[in-house]
Amino acid sequence: MAAACIFCKIIAGDIPSHKIMENDHVFAFMDINPVAEGHCLVIPKYHCEKVHELPEEYGAEVGRMLVKVSKAVGAENYNLLQNNGELAHQAVKHVHFHIIPKPNASEGLGVGWPTKPTDHEAFAKKATEIAGKL
Repeated sequence: MAAACIFCKIIAGDIPSHKIMENDHVFAFMDINPVAEGHCLVIPKYHCEKVHELPEEYGAEVGRMLVKVSKAVGAENYNLLQNNGELAHQAVKHVHFHIIPKPNASEGLGVGWPTKPTDHEAFAKKATEIAGKL
């Protein structure tokens, strides 16, 4: 855990939160600045900034808790949001996943998706490059 990290302080109980559930690897709680009713966070108890830095056992536990908490939130429509790095809009430098209910067109997360043209030759090259690193 990082002493200056707000999420590490929440996990440690140094900052109060509205806890939903926790286990040895993961902590889930209500977002203090919700976008919609039921907006909550699921965070690993392992401190790291980006998801690729997370040990796989923590990632697996985060995934299991995301499923459980998403079901418990009970929203028919919702977004799962996870940002990595400042340019990707990550505000807290501790891996975290938002579960954001989308009850109607005006509440919840608004998303823009500026697509680019498909270049199948470049896609094939990039897929091969990524697969070669696995």
